[in-house]
Amino acid sequence: MNSIPNQRRSPYYTEEHAAFRDTMRRFVEKEIEPNTAAWDEAEEFPRELYKKAAEVGLLQLGYPEEYGGIACDRFYNTIASQELTRAGSGGVSASLMSHTIGTPHLAQFGSDELKARVLPSVLAGEKIAALAVTEPSGGSDVARLKTTARRDGDDYIVNGQKMFITSGYRADFYTVAVRTGGEGLGGISLLMIERERPGFERTKLKKMGWWASDTAALYFDDVRVPAANLIGEENQGFKAIMHNFNYERLGMSAGALGYAQTCLDEATAYARERHTFGKPLIENQVIRHKLVDMAMRINAGVAYLEDLTWRDMQGDRVVADVCMLKVHATAAMEFCANEAMQILGGAGYLRGGKVERIYRETKVMAIGGGSAEIMKDLAARQMQL
Repeated sequence: MNSIPNQRRSPYYTEEHAAFRDTMRRFVEKEIEPNTAAWDEAEEFPRELYKKAAEVGLLQLGYPEEYGGIACDRFYNTIASQELTRAGSGGVSASLMSHTIGTPHLAQFGSDELKARVLPSVLAGEKIAALAVTEPSGGSDVARLKTTARRDGDDYIVNGQKMFITSGYRADFYTVAVRTGGEGLGGISLLMIERERPGFERTKLKKMGWWASDTAALYFDDVRVPAANLIGEENQGFKAIMHNFNYERLGMSAGALGYAQTCLDEATAYARERHTFGKPLIENQVIRHKLVDMAMRINAGVAYLEDLTWRDMQGDRVVADVCMLKVHATAAMEFCANEAMQILGGAGYLRGGKVERIYRETKVMAIGGGSAEIMKDLAARQMQL
């Protein structure tokens, strides 16, 4: 079934965007969708998928061409997020695209030597990158992170823990937020830490959703990291972290709305096929109203998303709006997953279907990248309320 937001006319998309969407759709239909149920049960997916994603230009979007990237506008990222959701597996999308939160800081603030050492292999799908900021004692309160990096000659000695890290077990490169200075935001730096360094351990985590995603706790016990692995300037890491938050939240919003659309598609198809009391389920007014309620929330969110993406490209300050968009988009996803589950009934409750997976994954979208409560508070501060 054709997705409403994907097929409507929009002033933001060109023929090149449409061609890229077709490429992404074929990739998802061939390489991801047939395998999602099995990968979810296995709680992982093959590393070969990264190389296949690189072959169609998915991993390279927006990265410098000299390191294997592809120059493009932000709408290509929106399209990629939307099309990946058609498989109905947030776990696959999250880990496959973990480099989009693990390497932007490096691409913008890292040294030429460090970028050349890390980016080409990641963008080619040969290596996996992850971001490690959240700790057992807190997530959004970055100013109070406790993992330390003490300078020792030409190295840093890292000690501490990280929690809920996507691609945390099998990543090859980790962008890690550490405390190199005093308390508060001014003492935070970013280090690129390779997986094989002595003293660096990981533990897999079991989750309610995103089963196919590799999520882990990280432990650093006197891990020696070369000072050359510092991303940007010492004690300036918070600026780099905040710089990418807008893009992470725009991407999560696009994904949430895409999952909402997938729920609408699945529910509509089922309602047309399912017959009760001698007629298709969709002929019941209450069912049609549910589908319309879902479409209204999706369309409003997509319009907001496209407007903010364009405004960000023009250089507008959109932090408050991006926070509000993420709240709206994840709420729309929760609403649509719940309504789709109600329409599918027992069929939706069985493991292996798209709606069942998405229903389990709604909460991680509302929490990850900043919870709804944090988003509202940040938006209020930006609006000086």
